[in-house]
Amino acid sequence: MQVALSSIIVRVSNQESDTRYAAMEKNVSADDVFRLFSRAALALDGALCEFIGGLPVTPGKARIVNRDILSVTPDELGVRAGLVITSPPYPNAYEYWLYHKYRMYWLGMDPIAVREREIGARPHYHKVNGQDEHDFERQMGAVFGLLAEVMLPQAKACFIVGRSIIRGRLIDNVKLLIDASAQHGFVLWDAIERQIPARRKSFNPVNSRINREHLVVFSLETPTCG
Repeated sequence: MQVALSSIIVRVSNQESDTRYAAMEKNVSADDVFRLFSRAALALDGALCEFIGGLPVTPGKARIVNRDILSVTPDELGVRAGLVITSPPYPNAYEYWLYHKYRMYWLGMDPIAVREREIGARPHYHKVNGQDEHDFERQMGAVFGLLAEVMLPQAKACFIVGRSIIRGRLIDNVKLLIDASAQHGFVLWDAIERQIPARRKSFNPVNSRINREHLVVFSLETPTCG
């Protein structure tokens, strides 16, 4: 029920969208909120029933680690990974803590605390003597260091990443990921660039300058442990 509520928070608030923190009057009534919440809850219930009912075996267990990735240790994960799929934060491009702030408040979380630890958050790059692309490479290097400890030999790590602009400079985040990964035994397995269809972009096409992204796949050739 909390997941269903979280999914509609931005839509029924005066925040413009998931990708733009601007106020706009939406004239949402209490009846609209209840209708959208009911629809979200029913959709989630239907998806769960279809997923569980369509599997030949009991679903596996998922473990959620709600932590700063830079402080997580291999022992805390407790498993070896055969595949990693993630969209890392783009430096100075998308602020998860800000765009999802109201969801976090409703779920009892602290978005300000998240802002302080979020990799790529704009406040880190706009302050005096703020971070730059080298800080992002260093932080992602620490992530690859963790992955090298927990991934199986020949395992793949897949990243979706777009471009960033830092102090007027266009940043090649793909190269930063390649350089960060190489320090920990990863090699580039494949890189695919694609045009993001306007109708499928999560960013509001009116305000977004990101129209292309890369799927970058790394292979762990020299695992740290057997």
